[in-house]
Amino acid sequence: MDKFKALEPVKLHQGSTIRSKNTASGPASTLIGKLPSSLHLVILHYIPVPDVPAYARANRALARLSTSEVLWEHHYVLLGIDRYGFGPVLDELESRARQEVPEQPPTLTVDVADDDFGDFTSGTDTFGLGLGGSASQSGLFSTSYSEVGNFVGSDTVMHGTNVLGTTSFRALYIRAHKLLKSLAPALLEPPHQILTSLFRPATASAPLLSLLHRSKTLRLLHRFLSLLEPLRSAPSLLSALRSASDRFDATLLSAFDIADGNANEAGMREAAEASWEIWDPHDSGSGATAEWEMGRVWAEKREIFYVTSSHKPLDNFTSEDTLNFEAMDTFMAFVLDALREHGSRAVRVFPRDAGVLLSFADHIAAEVVSEYITPLLTHARSLANGALFLKAAAACFREAWRMVDTLLELASQRHPPNERGEVTKTQAEDVVYRMFEPNMDEYLDEEIDSLKHIFEQTCRDWEKKTTLHTDASPPLVTQQPTFLASSSPARLKSNVLSTFTNLLLIPVSIVPRTVETVSGAAVHGIAMLDPRRWGGAGQINASEGYTKGTDSANAVLWDDGDNLEVTNEQGDDATAPATTSVAPRPSRISSYDNLQLLLSLDVTLELIHATRESLKRVEIFVNYPGTYGIRVRETIEEVASELLGILGERHVRAGFESAITQMRAYQPPELSDPISEPEEPAPASTSVAPLVQFFELVHIGDMIQSIVQVYFDKELAPHVDLTDFLNPVVREKKRFENLLDDSVAKGLNAGIEVLMNQVDHIITALTPPRTYYPPEDAPLLLGPSKGCTEAIKCLEEHIRLLQGNVNREVLEVFEGEVGVRLIGILQKHIKRQIISLNGGFQVIADLNTYHTFISSLKIQSLTSDFANLKMLGHVFIVEDAKDLAQIVRDVTRYGGAYRPEDIYEFIQRRSDWKKIEKVVDKTMYNLNLREDCIIS
Repeated sequence: MDKFKALEPVKLHQGSTIRSKNTASGPASTLIGKLPSSLHLVILHYIPVPDVPAYARANRALARLSTSEVLWEHHYVLLGIDRYGFGPVLDELESRARQEVPEQPPTLTVDVADDDFGDFTSGTDTFGLGLGGSASQSGLFSTSYSEVGNFVGSDTVMHGTNVLGTTSFRALYIRAHKLLKSLAPALLEPPHQILTSLFRPATASAPLLSLLHRSKTLRLLHRFLSLLEPLRSAPSLLSALRSASDRFDATLLSAFDIADGNANEAGMREAAEASWEIWDPHDSGSGATAEWEMGRVWAEKREIFYVTSSHKPLDNFTSEDTLNFEAMDTFMAFVLDALREHGSRAVRVFPRDAGVLLSFADHIAAEVVSEYITPLLTHARSLANGALFLKAAAACFREAWRMVDTLLELASQRHPPNERGEVTKTQAEDVVYRMFEPNMDEYLDEEIDSLKHIFEQTCRDWEKKTTLHTDASPPLVTQQPTFLASSSPARLKSNVLSTFTNLLLIPVSIVPRTVETVSGAAVHGIAMLDPRRWGGAGQINASEGYTKGTDSANAVLWDDGDNLEVTNEQGDDATAPATTSVAPRPSRISSYDNLQLLLSLDVTLELIHATRESLKRVEIFVNYPGTYGIRVRETIEEVASELLGILGERHVRAGFESAITQMRAYQPPELSDPISEPEEPAPASTSVAPLVQFFELVHIGDMIQSIVQVYFDKELAPHVDLTDFLNPVVREKKRFENLLDDSVAKGLNAGIEVLMNQVDHIITALTPPRTYYPPEDAPLLLGPSKGCTEAIKCLEEHIRLLQGNVNREVLEVFEGEVGVRLIGILQKHIKRQIISLNGGFQVIADLNTYHTFISSLKIQSLTSDFANLKMLGHVFIVEDAKDLAQIVRDVTRYGGAYRPEDIYEFIQRRSDWKKIEKVVDKTMYNLNLREDCIIS
């Protein structure tokens, strides 16, 4: 037994702690029973106040927890005394209580018991909240200021102030609890006497409480009973309080109406502030100020809702296809005047947080402005004129948007600019956005459909013009610049782009002032670069074109690089700037001239003009919030994609394909037979008509791409995420650029075939049979032949036309392909000739000329190939057959470009071949047919 030691008694449930496994160094969490103290504290936050003493009696740890400052701070903050300025209410209640009940001397209560149950030996109201007493009292009326200090644990409280002089939240709550509980008996009175009992003066001589003070009292009592349930009978008391509050609010509404009728803004403001204090949306749980009865009733009585019949929406239509929004200007001026008049009073009378100004503006937008806009747009839609509906929709929204500036102006009247205003900019904008939402679906759908229709009609009209034109038809006059005829195509393009860029800076008029529809004032041609075509400040007849004149100070300078013309192009709009552009040079088309019409700057500008008008309309909706904001941005992207798609597929691709087809079908014109007229061969044209016009087409294609790039950078880029390679506009633009490059490349390939066919034809036609086999007595000519000269002239002319119009890489490919095919043509041409010794010098002269031309292209590989071809010409001037055979066998002589058998084919074209054939064969192959071959 000596081995056993008695266990010391332990005290259960004291000071046991747990520590989180994840926070070994963190603070310990005290366990009360099996639950952490933090969980007990949460429970104490949400149980009714009368249940707190019962919960605290469970054990001493819970008793200490129930006196925690965290708990009573939570309860005190719920009352909102500091947040909503209820301090004067409590002060007034305390003053009244002191006048009704003499103040008792303060008592000091100190906890001296330290056992587990010492705090619960008494059945009294240990929290000093008047919760004890008999059941008949229901815990409502036992009030004693000496009880404020009871059950404070280690605190010593005297009238809610501890010995250190700081007020605890528990003491503050006890004070508020006792004062508010003193109002509970009044809520047991009959309904018509509750307000009288609640607001009775302490003495007969005491002044009446203000309306605002009464409202704050009702609101504080409402929060006390609803959020904390401080009394057992709180639900029934709360119902009685709501009835009293409604009765009081009705009285305030009546007082407000009387003051409103007398234009007594001070009385209106007092009643409004008191009513708003009672209705507090946070207490009611509605969270919206639009249903506040006083603000709603005041707004509904404004005469603007009943006197708008004199304004007719259809007055904006001066004819079936013309809009004039002066009528809506007058209507909106009337609306804005009413908004200023009544809105300014709302700002002065109603509390800022009530949002009456915003609610009033919402009512005007929904019941006045919207009722005006709806029949206007309905009528525009019924005219089956999509363009008219789009103009009307954008103009209506822009006119309604004037409300935003007026609202912000009114909101700034109450508060300085550096403080939060009555209405924020976002709230003001939402008034118009909400009003116009019912029209957005139809508008956005119609915007795309109408644009597609305009695109289709523009392309169809152009295709019809180019398709119906024949050689027998009257000459077609074009107004677009002719780049090939200009001394500086680059300067010409720069002028067009400069003018186009300036035109993009001219604002588009959204609200029409007697503006005709697109069908009534169509615009065509390069004349669209007239600023009046784009500014929307007035329309001119499309057939007028440009009027020459030099008497205007604001004349427009047109410079095509050769000469200058000054034309009077300043529009009626004084803001339209003078701009620099290119003079349209009319040109009549003849055979194959229609190739340059397959692409048109006219069509491009018309498509961009239609796109810009559409985009400018959609842009006014670009800040739309929510779903419609997403739809608006998608519509902008669709507008841009439609432009790039129709311009690329329907115009550029179709134009180049048609041009390529016509070029492949081209046949060089028949020339006179050089045999019949040996002395004077017929001249051959060095101009390949379809290729020349195709080069003009390349110019126009390059101009189109430049215009599209300028428009994209200026107008579309701000609405497109250029870093997103999956963006539909970015992809469509890349597709358009690739399509144009591919079309140019295919066209150049076809053009090379046509060009080299022409060169072959020139060489053949202008090289008579005796060119390389002249008579023995003919003088020796050291210059190039006519065919060589004209062929090179043809090549130089067409390469020059291409320079500066395509990038360097494409030009090098073109020149390289020309050089390779020229070698083949010359080899074939030489093999068709009979060449004498004297004629060999003519061959060498021609080959030297071709070599010089190729060297000017500065393509090393081609220069080497033509140097080898030039060396090949020497085989026609060597007299000795054995020497000739050695030259043929020397493959290094030609840089490995020609094999002996290849050279053998060329020397067979010598006029003396029959004489030297045996010697050459024997020297080259050691072959003698007479000696080595036996014929049996």
